Amino acid sequence: MQHSDGSCIFNANNLMRLFFLLIGLCLFAPSYAQSDKLRPALPELPMTSLEDSGFNSDSIESLLRLINDTPPKDFRGLVVIKDNKLVIEEYFNTYWRNSIHDIRSAGKSITAMLLGVAMKEGLVQNLDQSVYSFFPKSKYPSVNTDYKKIKLRHLLNMASGLDADTDKPQTAGHAVNWIAKNDWKEYLLSVPLKSSPGTKWVYADINALLIGAVIEETSGMSLKDFAQEKLFGPLGIAQFYWYTNASNQTGAAGNLHLSTLDFAKLGLLIANQGKWKNTQIIEADYIKLLSTETFDISNNNPYADRYGMMWYKSHRTFGGKSIDYLFASGNGGNHLIVIPDLEMVIALTSSAYGPGHGHSRSYNIMSKVFTALK
Repeated sequence: MQHSDGSCIFNANNLMRLFFLLIGLCLFAPSYAQSDKLRPALPELPMTSLEDSGFNSDSIESLLRLINDTPPKDFRGLVVIKDNKLVIEEYFNTYWRNSIHDIRSAGKSITAMLLGVAMKEGLVQNLDQSVYSFFPKSKYPSVNTDYKKIKLRHLLNMASGLDADTDKPQTAGHAVNWIAKNDWKEYLLSVPLKSSPGTKWVYADINALLIGAVIEETSGMSLKDFAQEKLFGPLGIAQFYWYTNASNQTGAAGNLHLSTLDFAKLGLLIANQGKWKNTQIIEADYIKLLSTETFDISNNNPYADRYGMMWYKSHRTFGGKSIDYLFASGNGGNHLIVIPDLEMVIALTSSAYGPGHGHSRSYNIMSKVFTALK
């Protein structure tokens, strides 16, 4: 009905029809597309269109529908940055821009970046310093003299030679022996060698933990606080969680929770040779080292060709295009992919934890993004 002044009021039937109309709109709206009103523009990352960035928009839209429609519903976010512009930012299954997520072992690659920050700060001189040199016997009586043979680069390449293997809980340096301790540094420093450092690639959490311990020892801060002050803060990463024990020692091998967008920012720092805006956060020479290919792991990993500096490397062909890239990888399909030649970053977050489909799905999503490039 209508007032004499021309204004309208709704009766109960009109209100009910409006209610069901709104419900219908919500039900049939694509759940993967987050309203731009909930995603305010970022001054440091201007948004651009798929077409202007060289992507086929139909291919990307088809990919987003496929992600949204394919069970199980444990994929979280997809962010693509190209030429320093935000091209794709999509969230799924209740996640959104501000949701932080456990990226699992991809945190190791962030720890490697933090060592680069520590080197720029003058806390670490070079990668040929021995682990022993950072932990004097007077302060750490349990330190094994074998650590004189282990250099920082050995840790970064998963070639420390220590008696530790993530796939073998019976090894002395396996996480089951130290993760629950209130102070794990003393134990880590007592783990003996099993092989000569630098000769064999064995994936083990202890390597990243020792890198984190070096940064903590030289900075006088937990790795979490060091990251917040020296890396996350400058990149505008305000919300994160990184497990830190009662002795203020951070779990440098994983346990890091970030949003998908902030995960992507860390990749962008690598694509930009260690520079964020006008600030050099990590020296360009160290960033180049992250692409070093030290060990061939193609027989053990269907998604990577080589490994070095706590980053995986691959050389693959997608849609007839040869693409070289490095990537951080965490259980569940959490991948941060950097393609330096294309000035492009892809961040994928997923909670498909365990030995299931997470990695294969993220690899397939990445490949479809690459194939969509014109």
